[in-house]
Amino acid sequence: MNAYADVSLFPRNAKPLNSYRKYWAARFGTAPFLPMSREEMTQLGWDSCDIIIVTGDAYVDHPSFGMAVIGRMLENQGFRVGIIAQPDWQSADPFKALGKPNLFFGVTAGNMDSMINRYTADRKIRSDDAYTAGDIGGKRPDRAALVYSQRCKEAYSDVPIVLGGIEGSLRRIAHYDYWSDKVRRSVVVDSKCDLLLYGNAERAIVEIAHRLAAKEPVQQITDVRGTAFVRRETPEGWFEIDSSSIDVPGRVEAHVNPYLMVSDQAKAQGETCAREDEANAVADAANAQAGSAQGFTISPLKFVDNPALQGKGKLKVPPRERSVIRLPAYEQVKSDPVLYAHANRVLHLETNPGNARALVQAHGEGHTARDVWVNPPPIPLTTAEMDLVFDLPYARSPHPAYADENGSHDGETKIPAWEMIRFSVNIMRGCFGGCTFCSITEHEGRIIQSRSEDSIIREIEDIRDKVPGFTGVISDLGGPTANMYRIGCKSPEIEAACRKPSCVYPGICQNLNTDHSSLIHMYRRARELKGVKKILIGSGLRYDLAVQSPEYVKELVQHHVGGYLKIAPEHTEGGPLSKMMKPGIGSYDKFKQMFDKYSAEVGKKQFLIPYFIAAHPGTSDEDMMNLALWLKRNGFRADQVQTFYPSPMASATAMYHSGRNPLGRVTRSSEVVDVVRGERRRRLHKAFLRYHDANNWPLLREALKAMGRADLIGNGKQHLIPTFQPQTDGAYVSARRKNSTVTPKAGGAKTGAAKVGFAKPSMRNEPMKGRVLTQHTGLPPRKKK
Repeated sequence: MNAYADVSLFPRNAKPLNSYRKYWAARFGTAPFLPMSREEMTQLGWDSCDIIIVTGDAYVDHPSFGMAVIGRMLENQGFRVGIIAQPDWQSADPFKALGKPNLFFGVTAGNMDSMINRYTADRKIRSDDAYTAGDIGGKRPDRAALVYSQRCKEAYSDVPIVLGGIEGSLRRIAHYDYWSDKVRRSVVVDSKCDLLLYGNAERAIVEIAHRLAAKEPVQQITDVRGTAFVRRETPEGWFEIDSSSIDVPGRVEAHVNPYLMVSDQAKAQGETCAREDEANAVADAANAQAGSAQGFTISPLKFVDNPALQGKGKLKVPPRERSVIRLPAYEQVKSDPVLYAHANRVLHLETNPGNARALVQAHGEGHTARDVWVNPPPIPLTTAEMDLVFDLPYARSPHPAYADENGSHDGETKIPAWEMIRFSVNIMRGCFGGCTFCSITEHEGRIIQSRSEDSIIREIEDIRDKVPGFTGVISDLGGPTANMYRIGCKSPEIEAACRKPSCVYPGICQNLNTDHSSLIHMYRRARELKGVKKILIGSGLRYDLAVQSPEYVKELVQHHVGGYLKIAPEHTEGGPLSKMMKPGIGSYDKFKQMFDKYSAEVGKKQFLIPYFIAAHPGTSDEDMMNLALWLKRNGFRADQVQTFYPSPMASATAMYHSGRNPLGRVTRSSEVVDVVRGERRRRLHKAFLRYHDANNWPLLREALKAMGRADLIGNGKQHLIPTFQPQTDGAYVSARRKNSTVTPKAGGAKTGAAKVGFAKPSMRNEPMKGRVLTQHTGLPPRKKK
């Protein structure tokens, strides 16, 4: 998608963030830190806060942390903003610590989903929390967004609650909850918030704050993009498209080819993007005829006649900005997994700000019935607006409340997440990869929003000059993906009309501009800065995109790799890769050849660290066996393995829950997906990734025999695991490195190291120590690849 995110290409041009008249409280100036106590408020000369942000994370005043970004953005608009960080949720009293806010409470569970932060993929409780001082777990409640909202209402029942962050984004409609193994209601209903902000929240939060400051009732604020709320009925003037059932053949809408209204050149470029919609429209017509023949009652959308075309037999298509799609109700999807998959597919079709329509989903029946209304996604920030956000006066450190008596943030007061991103810089937002297990699409979206090179250089200089402990090494210049900076669609018109879930699957779209020159230039300029010794790339790399620019790969490998580079093939087999929407392993092989070549040119011995996912929907036992054989053949041993973690609302989660594939049209007879359930089978898939662990050999032997592959059991090089050995079975000793092992190939040559697991912990939803975190993603940030 377009790296420049020109808002003129999108409907209802957005008001620039810096165009609002500042609120009167701007006279108080900028706070060194947003206050966390009444004493700090007094020192600032405040008698009250206009807005109070309640967060599940320790307060770090840094652009990687959502509460800081939103707080500083609101301060920039002239509002007085206080922070209540990790309050004791057992009563409402801690939520009164700063007094009653004049405008609203802003609530976020934190940088990560609170359930993913607290529980492993096996539903076991974690003892640590990287976003808490001292790395102590249990400082926030389960489903923190709900609990915090309820306590805010108890504290001050008449104060509006604006809920945001990734926990809210992933739960804006009825969603599958992995921890209870059932479908839960929209967080809007359960939290009783007045507004939910999903995705990147700056534009929405600024507009809402100014409108509330102008005394507009929160109940009337229903037209802000990127928001969700409860309403009783569809207002007049809206066209409702019924997509609440798939029992009657047909799709959401037989879409008009979006490229008919653009130039001939753009039309030619966009034909491949439109082909799927056109094919489906033809299929829908045939299905509708078949349905009529079988006695179905089909109730299509009633289009309104265009007066200018009366008598000519033509109908006017309802405008997208006044169309709303009715999803299957909560009561339907909670008991019908196929309808759940259908609703998930519709949601993901409506993610492009250029053409997305509003969604509505009923909750409750009879007199308790109410609709959760979800407005289209927010208009992306322009480069100038991104610069404004990242150039705000952050202190770039944790609040002094977390310091010890010496003013240090080490030891028991250390916040691991802060340490991870202390010397890293976020250069962009969004990802057009569309990986089904990843939550970036649901939260940040596909539009790449890039900062200017000057803004990035200024931040590097600030780190060099102001951050204690800087040794000259920038740990990362990246984002959700390391190499999507300023990369996007060649045609703004096609981009605004596109409905594809990915620009790089099943192959790189012919309309995608894969030019890495802006990124190369920025790398070179950054490493020439005085006082900067090394700039590393810690974000995960989209290697199928990188190989389109050999110059970029050379630049990266020869100057920005510190011995190891993380990439994420995820699997080697076509079945699971097709359910992940990831490229084939051939792309990895091509990148590895380039990586080895350019490393050798400068005499460096460097290694790739590939990530793989165990137990992803669509993965058979044979697929995992073949992956294990590939790992052994290439000399990889993994000490740290993670299994698929179903995050709310992800497409892969819909597969996991429904057993159907939402990447295509969902019907009662649509493709059934092999779902890896049960402790034993999940353990087996993990065991294949750790084929070298003697503790796994008994399980693997039993499975291989059952699969008819006993030929892989033996003591030769061609075998995957050895025959029974009483002295070694169950006696595996961990490798010397905690996260990876270098294994010699035949002839003694070391080939690399592998850490098998998730590459984007909080978007792929698995926090891990030692990983670099990525920056702001709406109200909360999330971890990097």
